[in-house]
Amino acid sequence: MERWRIVKAFTMGPLLEAAVPKPGNVNRFADFEDLTVYHFIAANTAVLPVYHEAAKTGELLRRGLLAPNEARIGELVRRAVEGSRSVQDANPNFGVITLSIPLIMGLSMARDVMEGREKAKLLLRESTVRDAMEFYRAIRTAGPKGLPREVEYDVYSDDSFRKLFADRVNLWKLAEISCGRELVFCEWLDDYSLSYKTADRLMKLLGELPFEEAVARTFVELMAKREDTLIARKAGHREAELVRRKAAEVLAGRLKLEELDAFLRERGDLRNPGSLADVVAISLSLLALSGLKFSTRRGRVFGLIG
Repeated sequence: MERWRIVKAFTMGPLLEAAVPKPGNVNRFADFEDLTVYHFIAANTAVLPVYHEAAKTGELLRRGLLAPNEARIGELVRRAVEGSRSVQDANPNFGVITLSIPLIMGLSMARDVMEGREKAKLLLRESTVRDAMEFYRAIRTAGPKGLPREVEYDVYSDDSFRKLFADRVNLWKLAEISCGRELVFCEWLDDYSLSYKTADRLMKLLGELPFEEAVARTFVELMAKREDTLIARKAGHREAELVRRKAAEVLAGRLKLEELDAFLRERGDLRNPGSLADVVAISLSLLALSGLKFSTRRGRVFGLIG
């Protein structure tokens, strides 16, 4: 697949996700005290050079000029996070970077969008211990909220690097260890299943609803089905389950979307469903790659594919 087409799609997707009004998230109408829509705009454009390099690396892998274990996923994630951090002072896109870089590489190796996820899985399986170490450095730079301390392979313990090396932990093994705590790693293990399913659902809703309504509806459906791992890390599983039930009430017509949004924001960012928002960002990138366009009808914006 053509390099710049992929890079543009994975730049547009996260920007659209950040702009669309969705309950509990930063959007064009709502910010948090320490995280605003400007952080997302700056961060998601600062990573463009690294995304371009990831796509170029995928082309070299496709041509056999690099072996899968030479993809340098960990290093590229670290450099993208450093680029993001150089233009803003928060962590708006670590999850998106983590999902995007292996998939960008996989898509650059692939014949079509569906094959991209298979190639990404191959690269993650063939990643190295150095990739895991570089990924840990990226986490330290990003500073995600709610990371557990004093656990095996504690990211903030310098001894963890020795343990990663001794136990030969690559990105795939790290994902197996961490999937229960972070949805992003489950997506690695599951061939980006949730991201692709979300893209399919969103594509269907784009034929029925204006763009922002379709994205918000898809997001609430995700929230009703899955506990958000960011909420679980920051506020606990009981809180994450409460959020899931509230989203289900919206779908059942017992709660308004505005009431859900107010509930999610009443404790600052503790109920911010950020992990699921990362999935939406990737799904929008996949739609952009499939030819997402916009049209205005009677003052409302609709999304079209093709």
